[in-house]
Amino acid sequence: MKEETVIKVENLTKQFGDFTAVNAISFEVKKGEIFGFLGANGAGKTTAMKMLIGISNPTSGEAEVASFNVYKNPNSIKKNIGYMSQKFALYDDLTVKENITFFGGIYGLTRKQINEKRQLLVEELGLQEIVNNLVSSLPLGWKQKIAFSVALLHNPKIVFLDEPTGGVDPITRRQFWEMIYKTANQGTTIFVTTHYMDEAEYCDRVSIMVNGKIEALDTPKNLKEKYKAKSMNDVFLKLARG
Repeated sequence: MKEETVIKVENLTKQFGDFTAVNAISFEVKKGEIFGFLGANGAGKTTAMKMLIGISNPTSGEAEVASFNVYKNPNSIKKNIGYMSQKFALYDDLTVKENITFFGGIYGLTRKQINEKRQLLVEELGLQEIVNNLVSSLPLGWKQKIAFSVALLHNPKIVFLDEPTGGVDPITRRQFWEMIYKTANQGTTIFVTTHYMDEAEYCDRVSIMVNGKIEALDTPKNLKEKYKAKSMNDVFLKLARG
């Protein structure tokens, strides 16, 4: 059976005046794949992601996300994806329970669905003691785990994670990746940006951006073989240094 393509990108480009932030990138992502989108700060990762999630119009090129065109159907894309930003994912001045209820409403769930999802989430993550606490009072690791679960409330086909483990401790990072694996195994596609090169090893395939272009795209194993590198960090350094 042919694998379903859920993201298709052809020569996608974004320019700001004379500056080309994303330069004619092309790739496909399959259903249930953990796709790593790597690059140093300023390489164009976040700009590319913003085009794919329907909040920034490309200058040129084509892209389809969850079978919807980024130019014609940005709102349909937003309904069919989950998104977790490193900088903003939950409201600090709301409780955990209020955040779940609020985002469930934004995603168009009924009150009954929201109550069911919230109960499931509380049990799965063991939130019984903190469900009525303000999010601002929680450690960053807890915030990230809850934010990821909230991004999955409406059973999206694809989840976009922008630097999801930035600033958290190694144990929490490992727990977070266990959640990612579980989600991908259930058929949800994970599109993740990270600057932790060891996390690239956990992805099914990895794209590495340098100065707005995709310089390499393959499985971590194949990339290490191709560039005669011991780790993905070594691969990245070889590409970044040209």
